[in-house]
Amino acid sequence: MNKHHLARLAGACGVAAALVLTPLAAPSAIAQPAPQAAQLDPADGTAQGAVEWFQQHIGDTSYQGLCEKAVENAWGTTGVWPSAIAHWEGAVRAGKAHTDGSTPPVGAFVYWNISQYGHVGIADGEGGFYASSVAGAIGHADDLSYFNNYLGWSDPQVPAGR
Repeated sequence: MNKHHLARLAGACGVAAALVLTPLAAPSAIAQPAPQAAQLDPADGTAQGAVEWFQQHIGDTSYQGLCEKAVENAWGTTGVWPSAIAHWEGAVRAGKAHTDGSTPPVGAFVYWNISQYGHVGIADGEGGFYASSVAGAIGHADDLSYFNNYLGWSDPQVPAGR
């Protein structure tokens, strides 16, 4: 290959590279999607986000035995409480536990005493809930009596420890 041929090849490669990289040099020329008003992301720290997280995980079996982790993940956090029963006891101590039989609002934590670790889910606001262990996976039940020994509910909020 002679020098003249190499110079033309290098010049052609430089032009091609410039054409390929031009869009990267001018990001304002790339169209951006329009933002959607009031769209909530699951696990965004809101009650609706917590419900949406559970809705997107219906059928997921990876949270079996990890109900507290599931509700915390739905609220955008993890590792706050060691168990559902510890979460319930913390709500009682903080004066945020409701045992009056009232319907829990959307995103509220609902608790059962079904084992030494308890069980917890997220209220749908209509008397039902989302949780792990509903028919063997994350699911929805229309009635809080789906599990035995219902304890009550605590305020819908990002979980906070002691």
